Order: sequence, then C-alpha cells, then structure tokens
Amino acid sequence: MEKINFSGGEPFLHERGEFVGKLVQFCKQELKLPSVSIVSNGSMVTEKWFKRYGEYLDILAVSCDSFSEEVNVLIGRGQGRKNHVKNLQKLRGWCRDYSVAFKINSVINSFNVEEDMNEHIQALNPVRWKVFQCLLIEGENTGEDALREAEKFVISDEDFELFLRRHKNVSCLVPESNKKMRDSYLILDEYMRFLNCKNGRKEPSRSILDVGVENAIQFSGFDEKMFFKRGGKYVWSKADMKLEW
Repeated sequence: MEKINFSGGEPFLHERGEFVGKLVQFCKQELKLPSVSIVSNGSMVTEKWFKRYGEYLDILAVSCDSFSEEVNVLIGRGQGRKNHVKNLQKLRGWCRDYSVAFKINSVINSFNVEEDMNEHIQALNPVRWKVFQCLLIEGENTGEDALREAEKFVISDEDFELFLRRHKNVSCLVPESNKKMRDSYLILDEYMRFLNCKNGRKEPSRSILDVGVENAIQFSGFDEKMFFKRGGKYVWSKADMKLEW
C-alpha cells in the first residue's frame, strides 16, 4: 500500500477535523505511507488544523464545481455567508505556508458545463485539477433508494468533451469520463468493505476486518488497467514534488 485518500461526506465534520487529523498522522508516522490525502469542501478547514497536522498531509483536494455562488447554490454546494472563491484562496495560501500540495476536484454537470474556469484555475495554480463527468450510481444519486436525485445534473459525453476542449490550455487538468471513473478506484466504506461499482451501484464486499484484504479485494471490481490509463499513478508524495512552498 502506497497511498490513502480520505473522502466523505465531509471528512472534517467528525470532531471538527481532529479525527481525520489523527488518521492522517497515523498513516504517515506509523504506516509510513508515501502519500496521504484528503478530499474536502474546505468549509471547515482551519489554520489551526494545518499547524497541527499539515506536516503529515501530502495533498489537500478541495471540491469546487463552480466559481459562481449562484451556480454553487443550484448544485447544492452553497456555503451561506462564506465566499467559496475567497475560501479557496485562503486554503491555497495555507497549503503553501504548511507545505501541502493543493488540488482541485470539479464535477462537471448541467449547471456548470458552460462555465469558463480557465482564469480562476490558473490563478489558484493547483498541482492537479481533476475534472469528473457527473456519474449516476444506483442507490446513491439515482433510483428509488437514492439519497439524492442527480438525473438533472447528467451531461452527455459530447458536452463533457466540449468543456475539456475549452480548458485544454490548463496544464494541470486531468479529465475523468464516466468510463474511466467507474471501476478504477479502490473504495472502502465506513465498515471497511470494498465497494464494487461495476453494475452501476455500490455493491459491498465483506469487511476486510472479517475476511482480510486478499479475500475482500476480489469482490472490489477494481480495473487496474483503467487505473493506470486514467493517470491514477502520478507523483503523489510531497517529498517528490518540485514545489515552491
């Protein structure tokens, strides 16, 4: 194992980030993993957290689907009184100050597919800008048992391609279509079960706590070839990054 990424939900919700901070510290100090990262919406991250845990974190990926607050509200990412763009700039500054690589994740959907993000992304200058095509997962964001309905967010492959073309000059852009994304991640849920997305929904394996990794991973649906094809292996340890802090 070389890399672990904590995502949610929102990882900073539990104990206001203390819990994920301790996990990050454990993974770096005890497990000595080359890469430890977090995906967050950034709303609960504080400088105090960076002071305490920043040295153990390689990459902070902040979710940003739009640089327009109106669009963020439509998508469901509105942050109330907080200005998302200003918050991104603040987080970018803390990442620089505490030697953490800064990354941005954007899900392209029907509400932001026409947006021109070139100027904002280049100003923030992340090490990596992951651009995902909105993906439907049965039971999660589509179907009768869904936690939320995402059908209205879906875009065509052609529209996704047009968005990529408009941002082709952003050197840090890493695109992920539905095809690339679906089976190319090893996902563990809160019960330590691998989630298999092959059939369009997240089907859990048995927990690695009960049957071990070698058994459970056989039911993960992981497509290793697609993992490499989508650029899943990259320079992911800050010790190896040539960054000017």
